[in-house]
Order: sequence, then structure tokens, then C-alpha cells
Amino acid sequence: MVSIPTHTLNDGTRLPAIGLGTWPMSDAEAERAVAEALGLGYRLVDTAANYRNEDGVGLGIARGGVPREEVVVTTKLPGRHHGYEETLASFEESRRRLGLEYVDLYLIHWPLPRVDKYVDSWRAMIKLREDGLVRSIGVSNFTVEHIERLEKETGELPSVNQIELHPLFPQQELREFHAAKGIVTESWSPLGRGSSLLEDPVIVSIAEAFGVTPGQVVLRWHTQLGAVPIPKSSNPERQRQNLDIFGFELGPAQLRAVSDRAHRRLGGDPVVHEEF
Repeated sequence: MVSIPTHTLNDGTRLPAIGLGTWPMSDAEAERAVAEALGLGYRLVDTAANYRNEDGVGLGIARGGVPREEVVVTTKLPGRHHGYEETLASFEESRRRLGLEYVDLYLIHWPLPRVDKYVDSWRAMIKLREDGLVRSIGVSNFTVEHIERLEKETGELPSVNQIELHPLFPQQELREFHAAKGIVTESWSPLGRGSSLLEDPVIVSIAEAFGVTPGQVVLRWHTQLGAVPIPKSSNPERQRQNLDIFGFELGPAQLRAVSDRAHRRLGGDPVVHEEF
């Protein structure tokens, strides 16, 4: 079984350096994939209320046979439940679907600045952490401005910001801000889903040099940047490959070569994107 390094978050809890994403899996697919991933050595599982598979993720954790305290379970607050009381109620729904006494990492899925309730939700998440129902709290798709407002109005910084991050969109400025604030960066769509990134000749040639796959090169790039990728896979062999990225190391020139390309988003812009 692969031994996975961890990051210590700004609240003292630990986060594995790679995890399993579950979007867009059905409940049945998530149950099977999570149980298989835990057996391979994964200890970080990522879901969200809006993925509509929290039931399946919870069943997969129960089936996986790994002690609960060894698994870091992440879920996220949907946009339709922004607000203080709404967040508390939404969390209880997520916790019930997951079948867990507590959640390890709870994130605000999108900031929805037009709705302007993310600070209220953040205050509720602080309460959930203080009540012991959540170990760590964080955000997803937040900009520097959004995070600075949380800190200014509540005095509390997120432990994690999960953002679109891949070699086509390396987000250097935001990653540097996170590092300065002690926030760990998580990467969604780490393999550039829907793009031809894994067929890129530069990445393919680096993979051939190490005797690994292009996907392993890209995931190693993430971990060497200090980011935590959460690739989605329901295929056990692909899950195993995605986890097996700590036996080689990219050199400085290779790291630069992976991200030396035209940069573009593949997903929504947090300043305007709305997802309820």
C-alpha cells in the first residue's frame, strides 16, 4: 500500500497530499469507488451536497474497512443554502446522508458574491467547528478578495481553498497568497478534464523518461507545487496509478515545462459563476 505524505493545516489537523474526487459519480458508483480507493490506500475523499452522491460516499466509507479516524471526508455547502441558519441545517442534511458523526473538512462550494451571504455561512461553519461537528473549515473557488473579507469580518482564515488548478491554469498568484496566509491549496479538475492536456508532447515525453503515465506526471506536478490534487476515478487501476506518484521527482526545468503553455480556465469564474 502506498504511503501518502500529509500537510498540516493552519488549525493543526492533517490533510493527505492526494485524494479521491467523486464528481460526477452516482451513489452506486461512489460507493464502489470509495471502498476500492480506501483499500488501495486513499485517505482523503471529496464530495459535495451538489454532487448528489453523499449517500454513496458514506456507504463506501462504511464498506472500506478503514478506521473512521484515518479517513478525511470532505463535503461542501451548496449555493442554495447560503446564510447562517441555512448552513447549519444544510450541514445536518449532509451529515445524515454521509452517515457520519462528524465531517473532517467542510467547504463553501462557491462564494456567490451577488447573493452576498458567504460571510454568514462562514460564521456558521466556525460554529460547527467549535461544536466539534467539523474538524476543519475551508472554502472552494474563493478569490483573494473573498478570503480577505472573511478574515476582516470574522478574524478566521480558511484552512483550505479548493480551486480549479492544472497546468493549463496554474493560478500562481492565488497559490502564493494561500502560502503567505497558511492556507492549503486543493486542486479540482487536476488533470484538465475535457482538454487534451494528457496528450501534450512535452508531458508525454517527461512521462516516458520516468516510465510513468502523463497523468502521473501532472499529479506529481501538483504535489511538488504544494497543492493537493483530488482526481476522480472509479477505475481501480487508474486509482492505483493516481496514487503512485511519490516514487519520482520532477526537476525544476520539468516543473516549468509542464506549466509553460497558454493558460485558460476550463470551469466557472468565481466572480460571476453561480451554482445553487
